[in-house]
Amino acid sequence: MELTATEAKREFGDLILKAQSEAVRISRNGKPVAAVISHEEFEQYQAFKEQQLKAAIEEGMADLEAGRIHDGESVFEELRKLAK
Repeated sequence: MELTATEAKREFGDLILKAQSEAVRISRNGKPVAAVISHEEFEQYQAFKEQQLKAAIEEGMADLEAGRIHDGESVFEELRKLAK
């Protein structure tokens, strides 16, 4: 479901009820700017983000332990080469 910002403001009570069963997109001037989701979906999203962060940290630690490291200057040098 999608509402304009004006509709969302005018129908805020209904918006909250609708968000309990489905995500509601909010647009302003025809462009999406926000979404309203249920608390349960929000908690799932937060848990997913935490899981992804932990996995990235574990991957980084494994790279360090295996000696797969690069200093910042060499990384930027490679990026500069790719940008040319």
